[in-house]
Amino acid sequence: MATTRKIFFGGRNFGVWAWALRHRWRYQSNGMPTKAWPRQSKPKERVQLVSSMRQLDLEIEENLQRHRTDAFAHSQTLVVRRGAVFRVSLPRTLRLFDALTVKITLGRLYVRIPVNPSPSRHLSRWVAFRDPEGGPGKLSVFIWSPVSASVGRYALRISAFARQELTFRASGKFILLCNPWCRADSVFLPHEDQREEYVQNDSSLLFMGTATNIVSRPWSMDQFEPDVLEACLDLLDVSPEHQRNEKLDYLHRKDPVYISRVVSAMINCQDDRGVLQGNWSGDFSGGVNASSWTGSGEILTSWARSGFHPVKYGQCWVFAAVMCTVMRALGIPCRVVTNFNSAHDTNGNLVIEEFYSEMGVKLKSTKDSIWNFHVWVECWMTRRDLGGDMDGWQVLDPTPQERSRGVFCCGPAPVRAIKERRVHLPYDVSFVYAEVNADVYTAVVSGGRVVSRSVDTQRVGPVICTKEIGFPRIHDVTADYKNVKSQYCSLSSSRSDSSTASRSSDKMSAALTLDETPVSGGVLRLTLKVVNRQRAAKTLKVHLNAQTKEYNHSPGETFWEKHGILRLGPLEAKSLKLRIFPTEYEDLVGDDLVNLAAVLEDAATREHVLAVQEFHVTAPELVVELEDEDKVALKREHGARVVFVNPFSHPVSGVLSVSGAGLLPARLVFRMLPLRPGGSGEQRFTFVPARVGQKMLQVSLMLSNKTTVRGFKMVSVEHL
Repeated sequence: MATTRKIFFGGRNFGVWAWALRHRWRYQSNGMPTKAWPRQSKPKERVQLVSSMRQLDLEIEENLQRHRTDAFAHSQTLVVRRGAVFRVSLPRTLRLFDALTVKITLGRLYVRIPVNPSPSRHLSRWVAFRDPEGGPGKLSVFIWSPVSASVGRYALRISAFARQELTFRASGKFILLCNPWCRADSVFLPHEDQREEYVQNDSSLLFMGTATNIVSRPWSMDQFEPDVLEACLDLLDVSPEHQRNEKLDYLHRKDPVYISRVVSAMINCQDDRGVLQGNWSGDFSGGVNASSWTGSGEILTSWARSGFHPVKYGQCWVFAAVMCTVMRALGIPCRVVTNFNSAHDTNGNLVIEEFYSEMGVKLKSTKDSIWNFHVWVECWMTRRDLGGDMDGWQVLDPTPQERSRGVFCCGPAPVRAIKERRVHLPYDVSFVYAEVNADVYTAVVSGGRVVSRSVDTQRVGPVICTKEIGFPRIHDVTADYKNVKSQYCSLSSSRSDSSTASRSSDKMSAALTLDETPVSGGVLRLTLKVVNRQRAAKTLKVHLNAQTKEYNHSPGETFWEKHGILRLGPLEAKSLKLRIFPTEYEDLVGDDLVNLAAVLEDAATREHVLAVQEFHVTAPELVVELEDEDKVALKREHGARVVFVNPFSHPVSGVLSVSGAGLLPARLVFRMLPLRPGGSGEQRFTFVPARVGQKMLQVSLMLSNKTTVRGFKMVSVEHL
């Protein structure tokens, strides 16, 4: 017997079903028309039963475990993944009925299907069937969602009919997510460790600093924290696409390409009621300094509770980390990626120009720029719109830099297309290609004219990295983007002099190197090596200049400089040891970087040579210690302490924050008393784990000198 439906979503035949509705056609279960469908009067309903709609037993605990969504259990909402079956139950006393029907609704779209007596499933259709075994006192119905169903909030209603009269009706609600465990899903990931890292892991590391001194920053993804999933779904509902055409938006939500572009645009607030407002001015009054955020949950829930007013403020790593949370919550595998020396090529010529004065001061002369690091995300999906060879990781960038098809978003750009320079492909492949491949032209300007010029084809994108699967360390993905070998230094390395910033001519050369990793409170030690390549003596004017620098800006004012004369004999090389003491930089640098430049001028020929080194001064770390570290158990109280040693040359005080998804229900805040130079302080606290697995205990200390000190501890939580 043919099955009738008014409208169908989640499969491939929406247009056919809509046409059938207008023309009153009847369709077989395979979607083909049979004959005209006469109008029928609605069956009489028993008003007294309809008015007392019952709640379905959604078997939440069983279904959450079946769908690997048990981390959402705190909300008491049924959260399931598409392309898989879930079970709902009715009272066993419901015996006198001829037929059961299920109505599944998303917005104003719905499908009504019969409950079959025997098990069945279909990749592209909603299917319902009775549990042949059932349970004591229950009548169970299994519902199979199509693998291409749309992500969103659904309503579910089961009706029982006897002799064409409605005898029983029960309803419930559920949330449907993408399913990276399902091979037919367009976000399927083949390995369990990848799914655990890129979907289930609720903490991560973000990488910052410079390519020669990479520093890690802990971040709490918070996708399973209370109200976060609801805020992620609100983000889709508040988007301009949904507001313009609700039905079309719901239909398109089956496609991760579409979802990712909507999310990329909605993380920033440039074109819509997005989550975050960017701020790179240095003035964070009226909001939160971007460096102060430690996780996504507080940002997303604050946005939702405010009536969808943007949260102040974000910068690139905050935009990217919040987007990663949203994508993981929706079931789309996602990871945060850092590109060091990231080019912002405004005119698309794959060239970035930089200018220095003859005193070594970096000048701001063009709209092009190089960010010491830039953070975006990669999402895993198939690209049926581009062909199978573009499947896999896709770059998405929610930081508002350039418009993409009229909107401030970026991607999804296939990583493979970037490596193969297939810049004609959508979306924004050419823009991302420039970020990792542009050439850098550097010039020294004196008296309004260029006196020295050089080109560097290796400086942009030397290191592109993300967090390693299962471990708190770097995973280098540079080779995925470029046909070059990465130049990055290991985080565990104590030296960063494997990468130098040098310039040379046929007459002389200069190179700046870091002697050791710069650490706050310590002396910054560098070496300037100068080589005379001629068989005649030289007298050189040496100008050294250090400026503070935000990661995405030209440097600010000079805070340290040296000038002098250097004499070299024929073919002689000399090394000058440079020292910048804590009292000269520690009240200025904070979370900023240092741009150090050396300009050498031949007194006889007026020839100039420039050497540059940009580096990050690593903040001291907070030490987190656990009591009974090997015995951390679910729902038991455990003790911990945070230890801080003041490395600065002056007393400091500050505010300590402690957080941990799955470990603490809310952030703990303590005020730290002033510590003398070299003094040590500690803060004890307790926590009660709410979820098992690898969790991150994160601590952050905002000091009175505007420096933020951070630390983290991975905690393995087990059942009792």
